[in-house]
Amino acid sequence: MIFTIAGKDLKSLFTSPVAWVVLTFVQLIVGYGFLKRFDDFLSIQPQLLQLPSPPGFTELVAVPTFSIAAAIMLFAVPLLAMRLIAEERRNQTMVLLTSAPISILDIVLGKFCALMGMLLIILALIALMPLSLSAATRLDYRLIGSILLGLTLMAAAFSAVSLYVSSLTTHPIVAALGAFGALLGMVLVGEHVADNLHARGLGVLAAFAQVFSPVKNFEPLGRGMIDSYAIACLALLVTLFLALTVRQLESRRLRG
Repeated sequence: MIFTIAGKDLKSLFTSPVAWVVLTFVQLIVGYGFLKRFDDFLSIQPQLLQLPSPPGFTELVAVPTFSIAAAIMLFAVPLLAMRLIAEERRNQTMVLLTSAPISILDIVLGKFCALMGMLLIILALIALMPLSLSAATRLDYRLIGSILLGLTLMAAAFSAVSLYVSSLTTHPIVAALGAFGALLGMVLVGEHVADNLHARGLGVLAAFAQVFSPVKNFEPLGRGMIDSYAIACLALLVTLFLALTVRQLESRRLRG
């Protein structure tokens, strides 16, 4: 049932003009950044050859390209997620869905999988940019794999937060703005709070605060370090907000 709901919502995403606008916007911005970095790399290549251990294509082109993608996810995910629950509530179709013989958990997981399916397509298209030059240059596949893992987990965290905000309102635009505000707050405040608590010797609270800082948890993976703690924090953030979404929809179903 989860994959049935996911398939239905994924189809609805592809029939939405917003999804195509987001997909086009992401590809244009990331593509421009990739071509600009690639052009800069070609222009400084003679100087790099004179260095004893120069950085390669992956460090100078692929990594910055993925960094641009990470920043754009902050805007793209709320826009893609805003309709998944808020619009169903506004159109009264969520009542029919919750009255069907399926659990709220299945509904939430189905919508989460649909959103992640869309985001994985976007990430795959972005990954094809540097990978398309694999025959012409040497790539650090371990670093690229680590960054893609980090981007996938961060996209999942953004998706879970955005779905939760979408479950709080019946207006998709409000859901998008609310999700963007929540994610921006996590980016700007989460890292500062975690570092401040750690400096005061409050290690337990600092570790808890780091869960709410997805960008901070992405950083080691973006450097090619498979940090199990960062992965656990991202996974915990996803689980927490999916559970909050289930709780929110369950309470609304009980209230009728």
